[in-house]
Amino acid sequence: MGAGHAHRLYRHGSSPVHLLPPHCKIAAVFCFVLVVVSTPRTALWAFALYALLLAVVAAAARVPPGFVLKRLLIEVPFVAFAVLLPFVAEGARTDVLGLSLSESGLWGAWNILAKGTLGVAASVLLAATTELRALLLGLQRLRLPPLLVQITSFMIRYGDVITDELRRMHVARASRGWTARGVRHWGVLGKTAGALFIRSYERGERVHLAMVSRGYAGSMPVIDELAATRAQWARAAVLPAAALVVCLIGWNTGWNTA
Repeated sequence: MGAGHAHRLYRHGSSPVHLLPPHCKIAAVFCFVLVVVSTPRTALWAFALYALLLAVVAAAARVPPGFVLKRLLIEVPFVAFAVLLPFVAEGARTDVLGLSLSESGLWGAWNILAKGTLGVAASVLLAATTELRALLLGLQRLRLPPLLVQITSFMIRYGDVITDELRRMHVARASRGWTARGVRHWGVLGKTAGALFIRSYERGERVHLAMVSRGYAGSMPVIDELAATRAQWARAAVLPAAALVVCLIGWNTGWNTA
């Protein structure tokens, strides 16, 4: 697990949420998202309570609201898709501000926005309180296929290396007075992409040979054995358990007929 460097989403801290074992947090977020997705879309109050639960977790982790809101921008493409649904969906229509919109499309848009936003917010909080290396160790502890964990580890580690390689290539072009001004220069950019691919492939071969020469046989050695106490599992289970109660109430209040 060579991803010891901190990522941009992580906020260093010593809060109770930071101190939880990573596999407990991963399992808690996964179960929370499953509960949110299972909630009837008509139980509007339930989604407000889910947001309140996440706000409590953020406060316990000492993660500022602005930090979370800024990183929710990653879901903008899904928001754009949700905005189009009321216009293109079929079924009964209703007038909203002079526009004829599909009722099923409105509910579908709300469903995507509410559940997607809550899922992204939960993921942001997980990333903000857990280092990359700890996340990988947590996935390994949860018995994720070792090959997937290794691929993710190398992707994180060498993503920065490839980015730095691309930056050096950009500096080399700029130092020779080259700037992209239109379609005529797309060929140069295509050659740059090809050269970057070849360099990345060759680097990957060299890294693999170096690993094999050091005894690599398809699995990485486990350096840290993570373990969680019952109390830590219980603390991590508070979020999905509270969400499950809200979900069950939502299904039994009769507000799921739309």
